[in-house]
Order: sequence, then structure tokens, then C-alpha cells
Amino acid sequence: MTVGAEQGRVQGDDASAWRRWGPYLSERAWGTVREDYSADGDAWRYFPHDHARSRTYRWNEDGLAGLSDDGQRLCFALAFWNGVDPILKERAFGLTGPEGNHGEDVKEYWWFVDSTPTHSWMRWRYAYPQRAFPYEDLVRENARRTRHDPEYELLDTGVFAEDRYFDVTVDYAKASPDDICIRITVVNRGPEDAVLHVLPTLWFRDTWTWRPGTPVPTITATAAGALAATHPDLGSVVLAGDGTAEPLFCDNATNTGRLWGIPGSAYPKDGINDHVVDGAATVNSARTGTKAALHHVLAVPAGGSHEVRLRLSAAVAPDLAADWEGTMSARAAEADDFYAELTQGATADEAHLVRSAMAGMLWSKQYYAYDVHTWLAGDPGQPPPPAERRQGRNRRWQHLDAEAVVSMPDPWEYPWFAAWDLAFHCVTLAHVDPAFAKQQLAMVLGAGWMHPTGQVPAYEWDFGAVNPPVHAWAALHVFRTDGGTDLPWLRQVFERLIVNSTWWVARNDPEGDGTFSGGFLGMDNIGPFDRGAALPDGLVLEQADATGWMALSCASMLEIALVLSESDPALEDMALMFFDLFTLIADAAETSGLWSEDDGFFYDRITRPDGSGWPIEVRSMSGVVPIFATVTLREDLLARLPRLRARVTRFRAERGGDAGGGDHEAASGSGAALLALVEPGRLRRILRIVGSPGEMLAPHGVRALSAAYRNAPYVLHAGAENDTEIDYEPAESTNALFGGNSNWRGPVWLPVNFLLQQALRRYGRASGAQETVEYPTGSGEHATYSAIADDLSDRLTRLYLPDGHGRRPVWGGQERFASDASWRDALLFYEYFNGDDGAGLGASHQTGWTGLLANLVLERVRDRRSISP
Repeated sequence: MTVGAEQGRVQGDDASAWRRWGPYLSERAWGTVREDYSADGDAWRYFPHDHARSRTYRWNEDGLAGLSDDGQRLCFALAFWNGVDPILKERAFGLTGPEGNHGEDVKEYWWFVDSTPTHSWMRWRYAYPQRAFPYEDLVRENARRTRHDPEYELLDTGVFAEDRYFDVTVDYAKASPDDICIRITVVNRGPEDAVLHVLPTLWFRDTWTWRPGTPVPTITATAAGALAATHPDLGSVVLAGDGTAEPLFCDNATNTGRLWGIPGSAYPKDGINDHVVDGAATVNSARTGTKAALHHVLAVPAGGSHEVRLRLSAAVAPDLAADWEGTMSARAAEADDFYAELTQGATADEAHLVRSAMAGMLWSKQYYAYDVHTWLAGDPGQPPPPAERRQGRNRRWQHLDAEAVVSMPDPWEYPWFAAWDLAFHCVTLAHVDPAFAKQQLAMVLGAGWMHPTGQVPAYEWDFGAVNPPVHAWAALHVFRTDGGTDLPWLRQVFERLIVNSTWWVARNDPEGDGTFSGGFLGMDNIGPFDRGAALPDGLVLEQADATGWMALSCASMLEIALVLSESDPALEDMALMFFDLFTLIADAAETSGLWSEDDGFFYDRITRPDGSGWPIEVRSMSGVVPIFATVTLREDLLARLPRLRARVTRFRAERGGDAGGGDHEAASGSGAALLALVEPGRLRRILRIVGSPGEMLAPHGVRALSAAYRNAPYVLHAGAENDTEIDYEPAESTNALFGGNSNWRGPVWLPVNFLLQQALRRYGRASGAQETVEYPTGSGEHATYSAIADDLSDRLTRLYLPDGHGRRPVWGGQERFASDASWRDALLFYEYFNGDDGAGLGASHQTGWTGLLANLVLERVRDRRSISP
């Protein structure tokens, strides 16, 4: 088979060179933990948006449509000015966690339209209002609203009325790894002519302030009006235009005068801003500095467009005429070919969904640096941080010294890695860039990241938080998507995951009885109280989801051990160890009280020191997680591992086909059996709740909490003054429990839905057409487990597919998104979805795990191919 041009770059020996430049510039660096040097750990307040234009960052940079080299030494991004805003638009604006009535929330509209895995071709789009951007109105109105009110969005302000906005599209096409053609297309959607200032900006990340003795790089103007950047490591890089723009120069240095009244640089970081907006003499007439821009002033007619051409290159004098158009056309066509091959057999709408999801994921690769020891101790020559920080956030993680390009959950709302999110990212990314997916998993499990005790770092707000152990499951998926041949990589992550498993057992099952705890475990407010908080009087929370997550991890580790044992039979011992741990958990599921025989569901349980206790009878995703824990046992492998085979045979005999913690026999002729934590009888009972439209089955997936609590909240009685309750909330949470803008009390979340339909496919392959359950509950119709998985996949993908009226459920009541021809096909990937109507909620660029939609489409396409004549 002929390998396409982009696939050749992905697989080629020079793949790392092609990846050297990419969209590694964050959408937000302000308000992050890394930039917080306060005594009280209030990251939002210490470095607010108002400081961002004037204050240098310590750890990484941000910008619009940005790219940088993979060490983020040199950055490129765009700035805009409509002539009326109080500041240049250099970065996306949004509300901080305390400002938003549902937590932090970006208040801009931009799209990651397209990208190839090597970033040889990328497209980005932004809607910039022609009226003054309503900064104060957004802050004031959202502050007035409560958690019971919807968020006040940019469209609600009326700033886009009469289509008075600039529609900006930016295309990047690499002629070679270090030669990038750039096209900026500005469309005036409004009814009148309008002027837009466009400032392509080049600057160096400040490393010299924090590291004494570091040479200061420079940017200077060439005779042709280009920007020539010189760096001791990168060498020379030139940003060239058509020569009509005015070069402006300042320094990437803090404006200490504006922020603190202390004299400082005459040409500080916001010097170009102050010069363009206010006419201030804050740009360097000597045309040199560490930050520079090419200032274009574009008069764009009503309904018309204007194009700006640039070239960022290691060449001494980049030539815009040297096959610039040919490079643009070729890379765009190669991207089309790459995604056409990936989505062969998909409908046009499905292919668009896959390509959009991949674009969002690939644009969300960000340079991430965080040396916790240095962050706590302070930099040489700088004022020492407050002593209180030594007892504050992440103090137990001083070994963590991260510097890499990392897949981020959302580059504005979550511009930092999150360990369990990352596992899901890799499962999707493996379809287009398996090498990067493998590197990401190995990285987060490696030295300098994983804690010496074996804990995987959660996320920078609290590295010590406990997240679900999904990395073994993800490693299996990535390994198989990559062809199932990279055994050295699988062995590497397996060995690291053994350390993590040991930590998980010691930390979350101190009694060693196979029943696990863990805290909130990524599902923030799914319980009637904060599951991460310590309980009084020696009470302990035993969790159905923690127990199920660990069983899934054990099942995945057992499966990895079986794969590796084909070439190394000595690993039978490791397979036995994880099988024994799996059976310990299966026994606990029988005897611990997590399972309610009366209700046919798993519940969390509070236990007293004497072993007695009571269940928290809430039908939520916590009780569904045990279904995920399945492992396929190939008979040919068991035949080569006699001790494991004997153990498995005894396990089956003791439990039988319908015993707790038992297994499904294989479908005839498959040569495999399914070992599952949840045996068939219990699975059928759980599915009566999961498959009920009045409970957990939503029009677009499975809800995180049963809708039965909509009008009848569950009340946990813990004394007259301590009663707590939980009710069904299909959209944003009205409860401040655990903070943030996430809600697990009713909405649909992709990662757990994906795992559920994956597990049901395994049950289906094991039972074939022999076993059916009523689905949906109360319908009188019956379906196999495979058919239920197909239906769940369809419900989820329909979130983003046009219905009979051309409307996508994800847009909810946002009329412009739903019906405007310029907006309706530009997809945003939300963090979670309304449990009633599917409207997108939470972070709006959370392609990370919502990108799993691409997997669902690709799985269905693969199934179609397998049955086509």
C-alpha cells in the first residue's frame, strides 16, 4: 500500500524534526499554579488577566493561534486591535474560578479547525468583535448571577449583533521542518467597511531573568523590514512579510512601573500594546528587542476579505514568492489525503467529526515546564518566595521536574496536564500519531514525573490527588492501535505500572481486603458530600468506583502480562499476581456490602471501626464503574502458562457461570473467555438502571447520576445538622461542592461512557447472540450487549451529527451556533453534556477526552468494513 506524504512524515526517520515547530503555545499562562508565588496559593488572584500583557511569565508563554519550537525558546502568535478596545487582543479573555458563576470560563470564540500530526498543515479560526470587547460587562454580570443562573456568554452581550465581527483564519504550511508559510485571512462579516490592526508577533520566552548568566537573545529588523531572531541554541529564524508592515520592537520584560510603581524597562512587554492603542513612545526606535511585531493596518470592505502572507524560516532571507502558494496547496491536499484514508467508509459528517476532534487534540499539545523544587525555593537573584509556600501546594512533589510538549485537556481552562485525562487522550491520538501517544504515557509514568512511592501526579493544583488508575488500560489500547508489535515499549510502561499498582493498593486498601477508597477520583461532586474529605469518628468511605477502577487496572495488567509472556514466560508470575489481586477484589465485591441485592446496584459504603456500616444508596456512575473491569483470556496463552491456567480453572469452578465475580464463557469458536468483575446476573440488573430513560439512559449517552433524583433528592442522614442531599442536575451544578465548573450530578461524560460501551462489547463478544436484556428498560425490546454498546455509541456521536433539521444537539439553545452558516459546522468539544438535551457544557475546548468521539466513529467504520462484501 502506498504511504501518503503525511503518513510518511509521521513514520519517517525525521519525524522529530517535522514536529520541532508546532502549536505548543498555551492559550493561557496567567492564573496557573506554576506562575503563583503567593503565600496563600491563590493562583487566580496572584497573576490575573490584567497583568498578563505587562508581566513576564516564568514557566511558559501564551497567545492566539500561537506556535513555538518544542523547547519554547522562540514564540509566534497574533495580536489584533479593532480600534476601540482598551488593549490589544493578544490572548483569550475569560473569567477566573472565583469570578464565574460556574467556575472559570473563557469568553471568546475560536476554533482549532485542522492539523496534521506533524503540524505540517494547521488551520485556526477566531471571531473578533468590531465593537469594543465587553470585558467589564462580562465580569460584572457573571458576578451578579448565582449558581442557579446560566453563564453570561459573549454572545449574550450583543457584541456580535448585525454580524459586526472579523472572521480570522490562519493557515500554517511547512515547506520543510524549519520553514513555515503563514496565511492570515480576514473576512469582514459586518455591514460596513472596518479597519483591523493585525500584528504577527515574534518573541523569546524569558529565560535570562531567572537564570543568571544566560545570554539574552535578540530580534532585529532587516533591511527588507523582516524580523530576524537570533538565539544561541536555535540559531537564526526570520519572520518575513511583504515589506509593507511597520516593524515594532520592545522587550519581553515586566512593566514594573504600571504594575507596582517601580521604574523599569523603557520598552517593556506591553510596549507595543501601549504604542498601538495609545500612541505611547514605548517601542524601541533602534528596532531591536526580545519581542517584535509586524504592524498591518487592514481596511476590509463590508463582506470582503484581506490576506496577509508571512514566512517563518531558518533561511537568512525567506522568499514569499518561492513556492509559497505551492506549499500551501500541497500541504492542504496532503492533509485531505491523510484524513480521507483514516476515515474511509465514514459519512461526510462522521469524517468531519473525526477530523475536527483530531485537530482539537493536536492543537492542544502544549509546552509544559514545571520544576517544583525550583518553584518552591525560588530562582537565583530573585526575591525568595514566602516561607508559607514550603508548607503549601505540591510540597511533597519536589522530585517533579517536567519539561516537555504535553497533551493538555483544554488549553485555556485546563492548560496543564491531568494524568487520567492524558490516558484517554493517548487512546485517541494513537490513531494518528502512535509514537507521540506512547511517549506521553511513558513520560507521565517515568522518573521526574511519577512519585518515588509510585503515585502518578494528578494535576498541578494538587499533584497528590488520587485519580483513577486507567493507564494500564490505555497502554493496551495504544499498543494494539499501533499494531501490537512494540513489546519493548509495553514492557517499559508495564514495569512502571507495577510500581503504581503497589502504591494504589497500599494507599487505597490499607486493610488489604480488596475494597478500595481514593476520594473524589476525578468525578468531582458525584456524592452527597466531598468524597475526598476525611470522615469523623474513624469512619471510612469504601467506594464502588475505586474498587471497580482497581479491578480494571488489574485486568489490564493481567492482559499486558499475558501479551508479554508470549516472548518471556517468566512473566507468568506477574500474571498470577494480578490475577490473584483481581480475585481478591472479586471476593470483596461479594462480601463487602458494596453490592445491594435488593436494588441490583453497587453503592459506596460508610464503615465504622467495628466493621459495621451503611450504604450510600445513590444510583450514579460510581456504581457502574465495576462493569468496566473485564479481561479476555486466550486459551492458547493459558495453555502455555500451566500455573495460571490451573488458577483460572479453579476460579471458574468455585464461582460457576452465574456466581459473583465470575466469568462469561467464550462465544463458540473464539478460543477465549471473558473474566469479569460483574457476573451476568448482576450485569443484567445494573443495566435495568443504566438502560432506563427515567434513570441513567439519556438521549445522548449515560448520565453520571440517575434522573430519578430530579424531584426526589437522595438525603444522607448524618444527624440533624449534618444531613446532606444530592439531586439530579442535568447541566451546570448549583452546588459549590468541590468547586470548579464540573458537574457529575446528571450530565453525560465521554470517558466513562466510552469505557462502558467498550466493556459491553467484550461481554457481547463473549456471549454472542445468546444473551439479551430488555433495552431500553420498559420498552419491551431486547438487545444483545453488543447492540447496547452500538446504541450507546450512536447516542454519543449524535451529539455532534446534524439531525433531520440540520441542527446538532451539542449547540443546545445557542442559535448562532445552531443555524448560522459560518458557525454551525465549526465544532467545539465540550467537557460534558446536558443530561436531558445534550447541550455542551463546561470547558469549550476540552477535545482531550471528548475527542474519544473520534474513536467511536472509527470503531463503527471498522465494523462496517468488516461486514462489507
